[in-house]
Amino acid sequence: MLAALKVWLSELLSSPPALPRMRLGPESNPDNALMLQFFTWDTLNSEMSWWKHLESEIPKLAEMGFTQVWLPPPNKGAQPRLVDKYEAIFKGTVKTRWGTRDELLQACKVAAAHGIDIIIDAVLNHKLGGDRVERFPAVPVDSQNRLKDEGPVREIEGWTVFDFKGRGNKYSSFRWTHEHFTGLDWDHKTRTNAIYRIASKGRKGWSQHVAKELGNYDYLLGVDTIDTWADVQNDLMNWGVWILETTGAAGFRLDAIKHMDYRFLFRFVSASDRKFAIRVLVSRVGFRSVCQPSRPNHTSHSLKLILPYIKAFRGETAFFDVPLHSNFHQASKDHSHYDLRNILNSTIVKARPKDAVTFVDNHDTVIGQSLESWVDANFKIQAYSLILLRQDGHPCVFYGDLYPNEEGYDANVSRNLTLLIEARKKFAYGPCHDYFQEPKCIGNKEVQTENFTHTIRMFVGREHAGSVFHTFMNPYGSINIDAGGWGEFSCPANRVEVWVRS
Repeated sequence: MLAALKVWLSELLSSPPALPRMRLGPESNPDNALMLQFFTWDTLNSEMSWWKHLESEIPKLAEMGFTQVWLPPPNKGAQPRLVDKYEAIFKGTVKTRWGTRDELLQACKVAAAHGIDIIIDAVLNHKLGGDRVERFPAVPVDSQNRLKDEGPVREIEGWTVFDFKGRGNKYSSFRWTHEHFTGLDWDHKTRTNAIYRIASKGRKGWSQHVAKELGNYDYLLGVDTIDTWADVQNDLMNWGVWILETTGAAGFRLDAIKHMDYRFLFRFVSASDRKFAIRVLVSRVGFRSVCQPSRPNHTSHSLKLILPYIKAFRGETAFFDVPLHSNFHQASKDHSHYDLRNILNSTIVKARPKDAVTFVDNHDTVIGQSLESWVDANFKIQAYSLILLRQDGHPCVFYGDLYPNEEGYDANVSRNLTLLIEARKKFAYGPCHDYFQEPKCIGNKEVQTENFTHTIRMFVGREHAGSVFHTFMNPYGSINIDAGGWGEFSCPANRVEVWVRS
């Protein structure tokens, strides 16, 4: 067993890192790469469509230093998930929740003109909002153990027929029926909610190459696609190439990948890369945390679950660092009891820094969502300083922290976040040295102490001897660097400070 573990670890460490091979922004842009998730769960602009809102913000985002913008799923859907991945036409309407196709394409065009790459949110795992019901055999399973049947095979009715009458055979002639799904959560015949495994002739059950949570985590919600069947895979891969070609986008953020056969996902990202190798270099596939923990403090367990995925994808995609987010969440809850020296423990950015997409919060972690693990305002800026002012990882800023909205916006957080983004663009270059020596004050930042100013002695280099460094975040003060290149950097309680040479 020990020998096998050593071999596995050796293979993991030898697998190529993703970020150096990925396009993180236009090659002509010399600034530090930075992504923005440009949506929340519920926010819409009251004055214009979301795509028009995006278009209007692009010049400012480019000036701030963003090199990538991650968009919500751009296709027509039935709340809350997807119907037709190709066309913004469904049941007689043209406009999606976010706007029209022309508005989207115009926003993408403006983004390209300003040196910002578009990342498409790809939901390949499931569908909702079928056109018709059909009858087929199925077996109810235990919601806490999908490998345990809860009764015999019975005939149920499911909304599993997708006719796509709005587009006909344009783009694709493929039509979805229950033959293309593994399971669903609604029997229309008895009006019953449960998890049903479709038991048509020739079925082999759930996919075996998925996460093992709840026995088998193939099923998530809605009607679940059979991503092991060739015709399903071909349709999804054709869509992947088509959406990149149509929008000019540079890559994907892949949703719910721990519920999908990882062998197919590897084919999906590899096929897209080969098709667009010249335009988007090697690997430009988006990002999805594969192991969101059921409890925010289960970070060590989460990292252990993520590492096999990193190995399986062979450097073709990076991963959202959910364990790091969980540490941020826990620090915001524990206040002064949290030991900041542990903030990077059991994280992707520490174990595999060139495979990590770092973030503080996203649409899934907002208060009231199923994966709620919101980082409170008392630690939000401290957390952002750890991802924006470090050389490791590829940071992603959340729209909900930057723009006014009703899902957790804090004006003070937004103001300071804007300053950190500016500091990243102007100053955050070159090697980084951590000073993780005290439980309540690390590096050039301090958090959660009462009525104190903490000071850390840090080396800035002999070439800066005799120079003066000023605070950037607040009109706070300045310090002199001694003849040896050292300075005493201090910060008041509950703040982040950035010091820059005059």
